[in-house]
Amino acid sequence: MDILDEIIERRKADIARLGYEYGCDVPKKRGVCVRKFLAERGAILEVKRASPSKGDISPNLDAAKTALEYAKSGARAISVLTEKNYFKGSLDDLIAVRAALDEYAARTGNDAPAVLRKDFLCEVQDVDVAYRAGADAVLLIARILTKEQFFDMAEKVCELGMSALIEVRELEDIEKLQYVFSRVSDVGNFVCGVNSRDLRDFSIDMLVPAKMFSSIKKISPNAKVVFESGIQSPQCAAAVSAMGFDGFLMGEAAARNPEITRKYVRSFEEAKPSAQGKFWLQIASRLQEQDRAKKSPLVKICGITRMQDAALVSELGEDFIGFVFCKKSPRNVNANFVEEARRELQEKFGEKTPLFVAVVTELAGEEWNASLDLARRKIVDAIQFHGIAPSDIGQQYLDVAHFVAANVSCEQDLLKVDEFLKGGEFRVLIDSRSASEVGGTGIRVDEKLVFACKKKSRLWLAGGITAENVSEIIEKFSPELIDVSSGVESSPGIKDEKKLRTLFAQIK
Repeated sequence: MDILDEIIERRKADIARLGYEYGCDVPKKRGVCVRKFLAERGAILEVKRASPSKGDISPNLDAAKTALEYAKSGARAISVLTEKNYFKGSLDDLIAVRAALDEYAARTGNDAPAVLRKDFLCEVQDVDVAYRAGADAVLLIARILTKEQFFDMAEKVCELGMSALIEVRELEDIEKLQYVFSRVSDVGNFVCGVNSRDLRDFSIDMLVPAKMFSSIKKISPNAKVVFESGIQSPQCAAAVSAMGFDGFLMGEAAARNPEITRKYVRSFEEAKPSAQGKFWLQIASRLQEQDRAKKSPLVKICGITRMQDAALVSELGEDFIGFVFCKKSPRNVNANFVEEARRELQEKFGEKTPLFVAVVTELAGEEWNASLDLARRKIVDAIQFHGIAPSDIGQQYLDVAHFVAANVSCEQDLLKVDEFLKGGEFRVLIDSRSASEVGGTGIRVDEKLVFACKKKSRLWLAGGITAENVSEIIEKFSPELIDVSSGVESSPGIKDEKKLRTLFAQIK
């Protein structure tokens, strides 16, 4: 039994023993107005004491005081966890939060945030209890509901004039969402949320919300979509906003330090949809197709210097084609070559043209300026910041489509990976290090370090990958993307046709 099943089973036992009100003093009738949930784009901050994955987060948290801190920080809505066994919440918290926010609105004249009841709700009666306790919205988790349960609870939400945050995460959830949206009386009552945290094992994948974004929009183009969980910094909040999400839900980080939430809120609200956000939505879409088809990893062939090699790897079906902009590298190319390659491959392969990536090792100089110009003119689809410190990238390049590569040769280097992920880089390509080479080293990353990185995020792997070892690498590490350069060369920058064909045959 996974954690989610365990939570639901204990919840059912509690209801059988205590009733839907859990022994709390819930009013028989609602005595307060219903506020619109997430009326404006922004933050949903969470009143949360504990979690199954982290244990105690803020065990002495005062729900009402915390909600007031959140309101002052600019939260558009406040989520109150009412699950008692694993999150140490209660309906009493919800009632206290609602009373505190009503008092805040009366005293200040400001609009108070709407209140969400966050729990593992499974029955219509749960919605009614939340309504009477003062919630403006309830969380409906598609994964734990049948289509019929989902529809009945959604209809009850509409009947009461409430809202629902509908959480979807997998393709089966999207099917349920489509079923419910085709039948409910008013889809305007619903906001869709995608959790980066898998509720079965509480692992996090920050690209899951991006994978589901377009699927939700296909069902309901005007649907508001919220990014749930995993945001650990203001920079990360800005990166999420850049993808076009209407809101973000922050739990643990907010509960631990309510006073810092204002920075997260401002970062999200000030950031706008950008080239970087669009790039990650594009990658997420490819990854979702890969998941559906149960395909092998995405493939990037890097260090292309000849047109014939660019055409061959495109024909073989690679996903990314990498061009190195670094004078120290024997694979260095210029902007004219990349522009010519773009024209030729586009004419030949059309929509099947690989994504073009400019690889840079410095954020200054002729090569950097050339790659930046190519990115802004959309000749290259993204820039790969290779071996550049997280502090040098920061939030200033949100307008430039990019991803990062980190050299990992010791445990200390894992801290850089953590910093990148915390700062809103949704994937980190890990590569080996060499004192004499810039990429294309032919050296593999130590196995222990690869597994350590895999625990942090889905694996993007470079370094020493060849036609001979690629099958073993895929079987052992299950990478989401592999990056190959020297392993398919006859000499630096010159790709070997036989090695390339063998590589792709082994991958497929």
